[in-house]
Amino acid sequence: MAIRTEMTLRLENTPGALARLCQTLAAEKINLLALNLESTGVLHLVTENPVHTAGLLRSKDYAVDECDVLFVTMPNRPGAMSATIRALRDAGVNINYAFASAITEQNMTALVIGVDDAQRAATAAGM
Repeated sequence: MAIRTEMTLRLENTPGALARLCQTLAAEKINLLALNLESTGVLHLVTENPVHTAGLLRSKDYAVDECDVLFVTMPNRPGAMSATIRALRDAGVNINYAFASAITEQNMTALVIGVDDAQRAATAAGM
């Protein structure tokens, strides 16, 4: 488990809004690790270089909020995610939101977990 910086911003609900943002990141060679776009236009974004990403997006007039999240990679197999979630539950950590993606060819899953205090959550869960 790692603690990563997640950026949250709002995209317009128009065709091409996400494409423009992704093109902006690609032009700067920013690698996306995780992305979740809600139907409300709220975008959660985790990249390899959050300092560069946040600065770039702000320079393009995006209002960017930053927070620490838990970033967990695990084997893509039944029960792997359950073990992580149980460890957080057993440590008394409340999960505000989570999103995941799996890569079947590499048998890996990446899970982003939003909590009130990522450092405390990781320590309490022994991760």
